Amino acid sequence: MGYDIERFVGYVNEGLLCSICRDVLENPLQAPCEHAFCTACIHGWLVHHSNCPEDRQAIDVSLLRPLYRYMKNDLNRLQLHCRNREYGCEMVCSLESIDRHERECEYSQIPCSNAGCTVQIERRNLDGHLAVCEYRSRECPNGCGYTILSAEDTQHNCVAELRTELELLRSEMICRVEEAKHEMESRLDSQRRHMVQKESILQNEIEELKSQISRLMSDVRSLMAAERQHRQELEQAELEKREL
Repeated sequence: MGYDIERFVGYVNEGLLCSICRDVLENPLQAPCEHAFCTACIHGWLVHHSNCPEDRQAIDVSLLRPLYRYMKNDLNRLQLHCRNREYGCEMVCSLESIDRHERECEYSQIPCSNAGCTVQIERRNLDGHLAVCEYRSRECPNGCGYTILSAEDTQHNCVAELRTELELLRSEMICRVEEAKHEMESRLDSQRRHMVQKESILQNEIEELKSQISRLMSDVRSLMAAERQHRQELEQAELEKREL
């Protein structure tokens, strides 16, 4: 939508009006047929149509272009009243600078900055409102350190607040201790399983070594028996040799 033409001072050229909303152009775009529109207006139109609302020539979003420079300059030079005129602002400035003024206008309706407060108030009166707002917060004057809302002054109890905080801390500590306990138990179980597995591997290796030693002992006994047999054969051969 464009700027309400009733806000402008003096005559506004017909060429500076949106062909759709008939208000003064806001963020203007121009079609190849040279008709101009507010950006929001023409985008909304082209959702359901594919032609110019003035002369019905076919147009597409990709064909839209910024307003000619001389038209843009004429547009920016137009003088208009601040939108807060109904609240008392008497400022009249160029269209080029109106947004900057309205962002800072002392008559603008702005929300209270206190959480929970729904009051809309003029910027110039904000400080006065904040001083009495029932949602304003401050630190407890009794020194407990809590931030309280003015509306809660009569209900605030330092001892109760601190007791509640203590219970919360105790619950949090218990949860952390339980978490640490579970983590340690998990680690111990993991290490225990690892040790059992390692012990099993070592036991198998020991059994294998025992088996190897047993085989070696058997081989040694066989070699010793063979040596005795060989010695006896040599002695027998020596006796036979002597007899001959």
